[in-house]
Amino acid sequence: MAQNKSAIKRDRQNVKRNAHNRTRRSKMRTLIKKVMTSTNKDEALASYKEAVSYLDKMSVKGVIHTNNAARKKAQLTRHINAL
Repeated sequence: MAQNKSAIKRDRQNVKRNAHNRTRRSKMRTLIKKVMTSTNKDEALASYKEAVSYLDKMSVKGVIHTNNAARKKAQLTRHINAL
């Protein structure tokens, strides 16, 4: 348990940031699933653009690692090329 003021404040900040990042990761996963489950190439491309943009934002914000975002974008690209 946190003992001093700065540690207590850090705990409060971590709880708030964790909740914020959890919602962002959830949205990111939803966008990825939207691309992966689409069978129509036009729909997939529209969803792909949105997902890639969001992945880039999340990597810049530090929610996910840059290499993780790159790997997910490559997976999405392979899926669209296979359609």
